[in-house]
Amino acid sequence: MPESRLEQVATPTHRIEAGPPLVEVRGVKKYFPLQSGFLASLFNRGEQPAVRAVDGVDFEIRRGEVFGLAGESGSGKSTVGRLVLNLLEPTEGKVFFDGMDLSQLSPDEMRRLRSRMQIIFQDPLASLNPRMTIGQAIAHPLEIHEPNLSEGQRRKRVLEMLEAVGMNPPTNYADKYPHQISGGQRQRIVIARALVTRPELIVADEPIAMADVSVRSALLDLMMRLKDEFDLTYLFITHDLATAKYVCDRIAIMYLGRIVEVGPLKSVYGSPAHPYTQALLDAVPVPDPKHRRTQPMPRGEIPSPIDPPSGCRFHPRCPIAQMGLCDVEDPQLMQVPESDNHLAACLLRAGPRAMGQQTPPS
Repeated sequence: MPESRLEQVATPTHRIEAGPPLVEVRGVKKYFPLQSGFLASLFNRGEQPAVRAVDGVDFEIRRGEVFGLAGESGSGKSTVGRLVLNLLEPTEGKVFFDGMDLSQLSPDEMRRLRSRMQIIFQDPLASLNPRMTIGQAIAHPLEIHEPNLSEGQRRKRVLEMLEAVGMNPPTNYADKYPHQISGGQRQRIVIARALVTRPELIVADEPIAMADVSVRSALLDLMMRLKDEFDLTYLFITHDLATAKYVCDRIAIMYLGRIVEVGPLKSVYGSPAHPYTQALLDAVPVPDPKHRRTQPMPRGEIPSPIDPPSGCRFHPRCPIAQMGLCDVEDPQLMQVPESDNHLAACLLRAGPRAMGQQTPPS
């Protein structure tokens, strides 16, 4: 990868606490069953067809970290975000928040925990009620999670949050409706609503994708400032690796429901081990009219998650795949040679084969 691309933005330096992770995702799967007709159900005596949106994912997020989750549309990254928040129940596997198994919590316990974990949605206009003023929208989580606050206390908190996200003077915006402000301002309102309960974890699902290009950098700067001010931990979901490079400490690359590479941002961007990661990085625009791609791009389209390919799921599109190996063996995340905490699910570039060793017998 050209060094100039790595130097376009500085590597983030956030404070990350030692100790147990805030979030742990262990062997999580999420299948969405497909509805079939009566005749199809008679002939299909085997397993019910399903969309394998997430098909075995493991990672952890440390306190104070910005953990990126990147991949093409349809890779399953937004589903992972909802599984982390327990907005969806996993088909298999466990999600732990601050050591608590979310699947073991009662509805009341989960409701109390909600104030500690919030989400920033991709489309602010769709996630804001057009009949609620901005002040009412930000105050709504307080009515649910802090019902003992008086109306005056809620109003004070709302104005504080508006000021924190740069909507000044806050009294000018509290009584407006979402359609009366710009798209970038609406995204700031969604951020303010997510932070009003003082959460510890924020799942940011494509938080700047709907914003104008001119304000995206300002929104990212705002999120990083608020991270330090409110001591936040982010799960940052994006399809844009240039954006991820600006904010993330570690990053995981998803393809067809699985993580194919994960590690420190500098290591993954500087020495990508999986061909899919390499392809995503090669697709990042370089501000040089003389630049030409040297690596072949993936072939064809992303396969259906209903019937994923055997072996490595990327092998039908992979420019370096070896038939008889990549289409047969299902690679797991393995240590990348000469890299610390950098794992990749590639039979040719990670693990014993990549280091010239024999694969140990099973």
